Amino acid sequence: MKALRYTALTVVAFFFLLPFYLVLRNGLALESEITAADWTWWPSEIHWENFAELFNDPAVPLLRSMLNSLVVAVLQTVGQLLLCSLAGYGLARIPYRFSNVVLYLVVATLMIPAAVTFVPSFVVVSTLGWISDLRGLVIPGLFSGFTAFLFRQYFLTFPRELEEAARIDGLGHWGTFWRIVVPNSRGFFAALGVISFVTSWNQFLWPLVIAQDQDSWTVQVALSTFLTAQSLNLHELFLAAAVSITPLVVVFVALQRFLVRGVTETGIKG
Repeated sequence: MKALRYTALTVVAFFFLLPFYLVLRNGLALESEITAADWTWWPSEIHWENFAELFNDPAVPLLRSMLNSLVVAVLQTVGQLLLCSLAGYGLARIPYRFSNVVLYLVVATLMIPAAVTFVPSFVVVSTLGWISDLRGLVIPGLFSGFTAFLFRQYFLTFPRELEEAARIDGLGHWGTFWRIVVPNSRGFFAALGVISFVTSWNQFLWPLVIAQDQDSWTVQVALSTFLTAQSLNLHELFLAAAVSITPLVVVFVALQRFLVRGVTETGIKG
């Protein structure tokens, strides 16, 4: 049985790592080797100069695009953790007359396809003059109904005894949240932070429409310019893909234990 489990894990790991291998192999090869009829597992010669060609390409400012993506992802992650945690805690712990109505409205937003809100959101951003501006990329993604719902479900399972002890010491809802709830929920915050960061980094359609200037491109928009109807730059596309996923791999490896722990603590089962 143990051998069978290891065999299954090895097979799954192989298929999981196969795309990474293809991206790296093609990124360090010549165009002719990528499109050759005879497949080789590794380039006959590793072309490290492809890195210099990639970062010196005047048509695609990859470094600037990665910096833009990093700024957008960090700000949206921090914004979602702050706003959604406050919303989730309010829905879970602060009783008021219309709490259920607000909860149903938040859940209802999860049932609305993104395509329905795309045009109204673009009109608002355009009216505010945020086209080709980081504000237009960041602010619409600062709140997520799904993240708020997950925080609400988690806070429902948070030990009430800790909060009651804090109130006996004279803390209100605000003080209890920041001094008791948040420090004891860092694992869950980290887990949702990873998910928010990855989601924000991988956004494509919204940045494609909003970032109309090269200086405001995100990395996903920059990647799309390597593959157009007029040109096909395969080795730079693959190498840029390998470079662009590096921050995600670093974040995931550093916080993967929080991600697994956070999934088990969402409280959805309750």
